[in-house]
Amino acid sequence: MIDFSSVSECLQTSLRTVVKKIQNQERINNNEALVLYNESPLSLLGSLANDIRERIHGDKTFFNKNIHIEPTNICVFDCKFCAYSRKLSKKEEAWEFSQEEMIQQILDHEDSEITEVHIVGGVHPKMGLDYFVSLISEVKKIRPNIHVKAFTAVELEYMCRKAKVSYKEGLQILKDAGQGSLPGGGAEIFDKKTRDKICEDKCTSEEWLEMHETAHSIGMPSNATILYGHIETPEIIIDHLSRLRNLQDKTNGFNAFIPLKFRNGNNQMSDIKEGSIINDLRMFAFSRIYLDNFPHIKSYWPMIGKKTTQNLLAFGVDDIDGTIHDTTKIYSMAGAEDQNPTMNSEEIIELITSVGRKAVERDTVYNIIKEY
Repeated sequence: MIDFSSVSECLQTSLRTVVKKIQNQERINNNEALVLYNESPLSLLGSLANDIRERIHGDKTFFNKNIHIEPTNICVFDCKFCAYSRKLSKKEEAWEFSQEEMIQQILDHEDSEITEVHIVGGVHPKMGLDYFVSLISEVKKIRPNIHVKAFTAVELEYMCRKAKVSYKEGLQILKDAGQGSLPGGGAEIFDKKTRDKICEDKCTSEEWLEMHETAHSIGMPSNATILYGHIETPEIIIDHLSRLRNLQDKTNGFNAFIPLKFRNGNNQMSDIKEGSIINDLRMFAFSRIYLDNFPHIKSYWPMIGKKTTQNLLAFGVDDIDGTIHDTTKIYSMAGAEDQNPTMNSEEIIELITSVGRKAVERDTVYNIIKEY
C-alpha cells in the first residue's frame, strides 16, 4: 500500500476520503470521481493508478502481433473530428480495397507470427453484412488460427440495419463466419449533447452499448473507448465511464479500455487545441482508478505516440496494442505523432523494458504467448 501521509495534510477532506476508499479497494461513486478528477494532483492520481496496475498485473505490459486491414475510407457518416473518411463523391481522395487486395494483405504476412487481424474502416454503402461475411470466411481459410477482431459498433449497426437483421442475428452470422471479437471504436462520447455536436448522424450511445452487450451475450468479447480532449468536461467523461462500468458489471465482456486522444489535423474541429500530455496522463490514470472492473487499460501507441506510451506505463497502462505493420491510417491522417505506425517485436519489447516493465506477448483475449 502506498503511503500518502506526506501529501494528505494539504488535501481537502473530501479528497482524502476518496483516496482512502481507493486504497481500500472500494468502488468510488460519480460524485467522488469528480472530486478525484478535479482536485487530485497528477502525482497522486498517477500513484493511485500505478498501485492498481501493479496489484493486478505487476510489471507485466502486454502487446500482440497484429495487422490492420482498413477496407475503405469512404463513409456515409460525417464525424466532425474525422480526418480519415471521404464521401463517395470524392473518390479521388479515397480508397476502396477489393476482397482480393485485402486477402493479399494477409498473404503478405504469411510467414509472420501475427495472431490477430483487425478490420475496421469507413461505413461504405455497398459493403454490407454479406460482403464482410465473405471476407472473414476467406481470411479464416488462409489463416485458420488467426483471431479476427472486426467492425466498430457503428459499422455493425449500419450492416444490421441494411441487412434487416437484429444485432444478435447479425453478430451471430459474423461469429459463425469466424469473427472472434469487437474493437472498441465508435463510442466517441456518450453524452447526447456532446455527441450531437461531433458525430450526430452515426449510431447513438444507446445503440453502441446495446451492440456490445449483445456481442457479450453470444460469447464475443470486446474493447471500449472514449474520444477525449475536445469539448467534453470532467462530468461528461465520468458519465461515459459510468455507462461502461455499469455494462461491465452486467456482462463482464470487455477486455480493455482505450482512451483515444482527439487529434485536430485535417478535420472540421481543427480550431480546437489538442490537449497536453498532462491531460493525457490524467485521463489514463483516472480511467484505471474508476474502471475497477476492467482488466486492462490500453495505450494505443500509433495514436498517442511511443514516448507518451512509455510515460503512461507508470499511470495505469498495462497494454500497448500491437506491431501494426504500418497498416492503419485513421490517426496518421489526423496528425498523430507516428506518421508511419509500425514497430516490430524487438522494438516493442525495447520500448517496454527500457522503462523497467516486463514485456509479455498475448493473443487478442489476453492468453499469454511469451514472456520476455
